[in-house]
Formats: sequence, structure tokens, C-alpha cells
Amino acid sequence: MTTIGERSSYVSGLGQSAVGRNLGRTEMSLTVEAITNAIADAGLRPSDIDGLVTYPAGGNGTAKGGFGGPSANAVQDAMGLRLDYYSGSSDGAAQLQALVTACMAVATGLARHVVIYRTVTESTAQTASGRRGLSLGDTELDGEMQYRLPYGALSATTWLAPLAQYHMDRFGLTREQLGQIAVVSRANAQLTPYALMRGRPMTMDDYLAARMISTPLSLFDCDIPCDASTALVISHVDTAADCPHVPVQINALGTASWGRPSWDQYEDLASFPGRGPAEHMWQRTDLTKDDVDSAHIYDGFSIIVNLWLEALGFCGTGESGAFLEGGKRISRDGELPMNTNGGQLSGGRLHGFGHLHEAALQLRGEAGERQLPRQPEVSVVTNGAGSTVGCALLTRGLA
Repeated sequence: MTTIGERSSYVSGLGQSAVGRNLGRTEMSLTVEAITNAIADAGLRPSDIDGLVTYPAGGNGTAKGGFGGPSANAVQDAMGLRLDYYSGSSDGAAQLQALVTACMAVATGLARHVVIYRTVTESTAQTASGRRGLSLGDTELDGEMQYRLPYGALSATTWLAPLAQYHMDRFGLTREQLGQIAVVSRANAQLTPYALMRGRPMTMDDYLAARMISTPLSLFDCDIPCDASTALVISHVDTAADCPHVPVQINALGTASWGRPSWDQYEDLASFPGRGPAEHMWQRTDLTKDDVDSAHIYDGFSIIVNLWLEALGFCGTGESGAFLEGGKRISRDGELPMNTNGGQLSGGRLHGFGHLHEAALQLRGEAGERQLPRQPEVSVVTNGAGSTVGCALLTRGLA
């Protein structure tokens, strides 16, 4: 097998800011908190950090619906970092592009300790703007939005709902099967200190009774906006001896874009763009789906989980409903424990970085009350659902 460059990288540090609704804090204060925690967790000092990568490109996040977060330049200035490499991009393998870029920097010798981070203040921004779908300065649109806006389709809920209905009509997916994702995630959130839905358990009856947002997706099929920042330190494997934790190696990345990069105009509605990066990832490793013992699947909306399960090969096309039946397979003691921190449906919309953080924490065996009863050795992480998608395979220890 060709040398796989990402295997020269491992997760050395994890950092999480406070997570909440309307925290009343700036995006920079949340970012600095998360990065400071990640650097300390890695046993490093700020002076050891020579790389900084964010997703998306950064900017005045609150003015953009709380989505952007501070740029790498702004964070460098705020923290007084001396960098050999920095980057921010909205293109690439969704939120995981930050990890991809960090691994490339490490593999090529541009940096040895790279911080990647993602910051959102969507809860505060939506409260201030009355949950507008567009900013007040928007006067015209191009691309696919010019066809969605006249019909009020501003949210990805309305783009994905037809795919969910298609799976129900063609493959027999039921709301009870789809609801297992939300119900299991809510149970996991009860063990997660920062989860927004901790202390608020949910039954299948609760799920089925929730108000519809865009048929057949209801309130509990949608993730929860929050204010938070998540950071990880990605380091070169030759520094692992100094790491105070079990190293979590980047075994393989999936970055391919082989079909139409679209939320709702993919060539086959039974599929979605995640099939490209999934196949790409499996081509870059000797591991198989049977080696995976925990999954951290992007769940901006529940149907995305179905699509990723099929794309990754855990079940065939149209078979995700049967795979989810009863929720046993994806529960904490099931064959594929999933979104063990509550995911975005119950933990909060950390926008993909929460999945990456939780995967590494579980692999290190440091997830506290929610640590899986069977120590995971191989975890898959997926991000994105529409025009940008990506996935990664992480392993406990160094190969």
C-alpha cells in the first residue's frame, strides 16, 4: 500500500469551551478558552504551537448568523502565537477539511503541532436576529439558492426532507426507525455534562408527538443551535512519547468529491455525496467496517445518519431503516455505538467538531461517565451532508 500521509499525525490534545444557549460571550472568548484547554491537555505551551487551522474561513461570525467564527489571523493575534502555517477554508471535506489541512501541514513538515478549531455562536445570533434565514444585507442570490428562496426553502431541513420522504416511499423507512437516532442520542446526552438536553430524557412517543418542521422531519430530527468552541491539537507522531494521553492516530481520511456537490441535486436520490469520501477512505486503509467499534456520524438532521450509514457500508442502500430498528445496534452496548455524547441532536450543534472531539476522547478512554463499556479501538467520524462532505478513521495508539 502507498504510504498514507495522514498517519504521520495524531490527536495530542482536546479542548472544549463552555457549551450553552445565549451565553452572552464573544466568539473570540469561546475560541481562546477551547484552544487554551486543548494546548494544556496536550502538555504543551502556546509557544509550541506552530500551526493554526479553522473551518470555515472565519470572519465576523455573529454577523453571519453565528456561523463563521474568528479567523486564524484574528486568533493568532489574540493569543500571540508564532505560526509557521495557518489556514481557513469553506471548501473541501466539510468541517473535517480543517483536520485534512492540519495533517497535510504535519506530513510535509510545515508544522509539528497544529491547532484546529471550530466556533459557533448561532444561538446568540439567532436570538438577536429573530432567526432570520438571510442576513439583512443580502439583496441577491446565485447558485442553488436562487431556486430555493422563492419557495421559502432557506433551511437544510427543507432540502433534506424530500430525501427522507423518498426513503420512506421507496424503501419503507418508518418514522419509528428514523426516530431511534434521536431517542438513542438523547439517552447518551444524559451522561454528557455539557449536553444541552441533559436532564431532559425523551421517549419514542415524545419523538412521534413533536411538531413537524418539514414533513417528514420533526423538531427532534433537527440539531440544536448553541454557542461553543471546540479545538484539537494535531501533532507529528514522533512527538507521541511526550504526550500525556494515549495517542489517537489519523488512520485514513476520505476527501473525494465524485458526484454533484449538492444537497438535493445528486445523481441518485437513494445516495448522496458522502459515498465518494467513504469509498476513498476505505481505499486508504487495511481496516474495514467490521473493525469499527464506535461511530460519530454527522447528525445535523437525523436522515443524514441514514445516508452516512449506507455510504460507509454498514448496511446496503435503503437498508438503514432495518439497521436502526429498535435502536439496539447504535446504543452504548450495541455493535456500533453512535454519537455517544448526544451528537448535535441532543448535545448541541458543535458543527462536526463535537463528533471529532468525542471520537478521540472515547478512544483515549477518558470519556468519564459516558465511556463505552467496551473500549473502542477504531472510530469513524463523518462530517457534512450536502455540497461538502468528508470522513475519517481514527485509531487508539500508533500503528
